[in-house]
Amino acid sequence: MKNNLTTMNMNKFTTLSVALLASAFTLQAQDINQAKKAIDAEQFESAKTILKSIIKAKPSNGAAFFTLGNVYLNQNVQDSAKIYFQNGLSASDGAKLNHIGLGQMDLDKNDVAGAQAKFALATGDMRRKDFEEFIYIGRAYMNAVKPDYKNAIAVLSRAAINNAQDAQLQLALGDAYYGDGKQNEAYVAYRSAFQADNTLLRAKMQLGVLLKGAKSYDEALKAYNEVIALNPNYGPVYRELAETYYKIARNKPSQAALNYKTAIGYYDKYMSLTDYSIHSRMRRADFLILVEDYVALEAEANKMIELDKVNPRIYRYLGYAAYKNGNVDVAIKSLDSFITSPGNKAIALDYLYLGLTKIKKGTSADGLSIDPIAFQAGLVDIKKAIEMEPLAVQELSEVGKKLFAEKLYTEAAAIFEYGANTNDSSNFLDDNVYFGLANYYANINKEKGVKVDVVGLEKALAAFDKVLVASPTYLEAYLYKARTNRLLEKDDVMVKNYEDYVAKTTELGAEELAKPAVKTKIIESYNNMAASFANTDKPKAIEYFKKTLALDPANSYAAESIKILK
Repeated sequence: MKNNLTTMNMNKFTTLSVALLASAFTLQAQDINQAKKAIDAEQFESAKTILKSIIKAKPSNGAAFFTLGNVYLNQNVQDSAKIYFQNGLSASDGAKLNHIGLGQMDLDKNDVAGAQAKFALATGDMRRKDFEEFIYIGRAYMNAVKPDYKNAIAVLSRAAINNAQDAQLQLALGDAYYGDGKQNEAYVAYRSAFQADNTLLRAKMQLGVLLKGAKSYDEALKAYNEVIALNPNYGPVYRELAETYYKIARNKPSQAALNYKTAIGYYDKYMSLTDYSIHSRMRRADFLILVEDYVALEAEANKMIELDKVNPRIYRYLGYAAYKNGNVDVAIKSLDSFITSPGNKAIALDYLYLGLTKIKKGTSADGLSIDPIAFQAGLVDIKKAIEMEPLAVQELSEVGKKLFAEKLYTEAAAIFEYGANTNDSSNFLDDNVYFGLANYYANINKEKGVKVDVVGLEKALAAFDKVLVASPTYLEAYLYKARTNRLLEKDDVMVKNYEDYVAKTTELGAEELAKPAVKTKIIESYNNMAASFANTDKPKAIEYFKKTLALDPANSYAAESIKILK
């Protein structure tokens, strides 16, 4: 009897143990799915907490290590990502997924062969019905520093042969097609993903993203509002709303302030539904730079310093904001700290703002003079910026115009020269006009006995030539070429420039010639041409002076000159 009771108790214990194990397994599955939902909702800190608890409770769960490593990769924390991927390889369940994470890190280092070898390890013993590994490999190609959308499409298409109805696979295909510029295919994939799983809000949201990319902003907003109607607490849709209003602001400058304000409001809503971690604050800081809210950026940067005093990236944000807000000492200290911090990858904008801040620091309170040493120090950093990214010159145009307005012509010329020599710059024409003018005006006010800057004037002539190629109707360029050649005492070339100005202006008709400002320039042309002929061809000189008097009978210079020549 005793043995029978013991047997019965053992059976009950076994049954209970199996039930508990099944329950624990279900809980683990729910937890990792919960983590994935948090990741989709961009609640990364919450996801990390869930995944760490899974790993602590069950170190054999390789999928948890892989998922956590991917979160860290998303946050650009490579060291932590690598640790979790490598530890995940020792797990007894799902270890091979971690080869995919390490493979993406190889792609980030441009080691394609190494990545493909690791992807092969992850897929080596796949069963015919398996396809999840292909989704992760496709995403690895997409999420790499240099995304490879074509390889992603190839891998995902292979998985779709037998699994076309899987929502996550269709979502990944949509992202790959979108990244590869195939809008129609992306639309079909996103639609299929949402049809397969109508709780997959990201797929529906991406239909709005496609519309945003096509600049159909009103339709994109409608699509996002449909997502909100399904779940008003889905955070990512508010980020997309913020970015769409940013795009609207850029396309409607007259309403930019209102749309930027709306954009920031939606971004703050996004933050409230995700988290306020240092990484989320950095994403918000990036957005504040886009919408040019540097007051808010400086406040955000100071909050981040309180959270993480050693994160060097914060000093970039603080440096940018302080520069824009006129806090030059804070800007210089912050940007220097960021650039010189080991392991940081400085970008062109870092050096550009550092250089401009040094110039700003060397500028007098009234803005009418700049310390030459500070100006040259600033130019050194600006040059570094342009060597890294030639189109950084587009940030310099407004700076040069301010210097020009303050009659700091030599300094303005130094700033405009970069843009004047960058053909792809959107400011190429304007920068050449100002570069030529700045060099010209820097030389007309030379003190008596001081020689003109021949090199600067030659650069002015080259700039005006570029202007005439880019905009042949900008006739002022002929006039300034003539004036510049006059300073260089090249009378023959000066005469030719004035002749070109008069001839091309005359072609515009009597109405143009009747304008008082144009009439004044024509008189200037005749008088200077006449003066150049005064010692070599008196009849020619008299002819031009008479043309002046025909336009302006009271012109004393022409009248007196004719008397002397006769």
